[in-house]
Amino acid sequence: MIREIVKINEELCNGCGECVPNCHEGALQIIDGKARLISDLMCDGLGACLGHCPLDAITVEKREAEPYDEKKVMAIMVEKGKKTVIAHLKHLLEHNETEFYGEAIEYLELHQENLPFTLNEIAENMENKHEGEKETKEPLACGCPGSMERSFNPAGLKVSGNGHHDGRHHDDAPSQLSQWPVQMHLINPAASFFRGADVVLSADCVGYALGNFHQKYLKGKSLAIACPKLDHGPDVYIEKIRQMIDEAKINTLHLIIMQVPCCGGLRQMVSMAQQQAGRKVPVKQTVVSVEGEVISEEWI
Repeated sequence: MIREIVKINEELCNGCGECVPNCHEGALQIIDGKARLISDLMCDGLGACLGHCPLDAITVEKREAEPYDEKKVMAIMVEKGKKTVIAHLKHLLEHNETEFYGEAIEYLELHQENLPFTLNEIAENMENKHEGEKETKEPLACGCPGSMERSFNPAGLKVSGNGHHDGRHHDDAPSQLSQWPVQMHLINPAASFFRGADVVLSADCVGYALGNFHQKYLKGKSLAIACPKLDHGPDVYIEKIRQMIDEAKINTLHLIIMQVPCCGGLRQMVSMAQQQAGRKVPVKQTVVSVEGEVISEEWI
């Protein structure tokens, strides 16, 4: 498949770091005085970092790319040195990619005799722990705390002894959101919470109009939201939906839109992604009125 990936000209880069906060996925870091793409997985190719490089050292190139292979990525990281490897491993943990993290460690163990550093050096510098061990309290190294990918259990508000939920009144409905981020420009279709998932693709306004959105439609699902009228880059959205279908191998897609003309654009994006995808998934469409009533539900 053809993917758009950030490319950095290290001869031009002066390491100023102005690009880092503008990489929504946290795929860029300054290491050894140069901007480095530490994760192909997290680079969506949108180029949000481009306009912030004063030396025009960052471009986006289209190239043939295989489905993501953590061990191949690790081979590239190793060539860039110990600091880059450590940054990449931390990046995987910060984005809850524990499966890829395990593959990365397996690669290092398999090739440890040929590494330019020792596994002990890596272990000593890894402050984030794997699978729920001691959590770091330091700021995120990726510079993108607001859009850092994470999964969590939406459920359970704890009930205190007085019969109230901790921090909320007893009649408050708990959120069913189980991941972050949710906006289509920020999500990564390869994120673990999309793999094999039932996905809700919702127009932005739906969550405000539909009173039982969380309990009836979001519970147990992964979420992506978009506005076909105000968001830019529809081609990017089409490609991300296609990647969810073909690469994340989502189980179902539930499109929920408002009964307004502009929401038809989101339906069209899904249809185009279906046409471009190599596999088929069941797609359900729900249409909601501006008064919050469900007008129709059908498989499309």
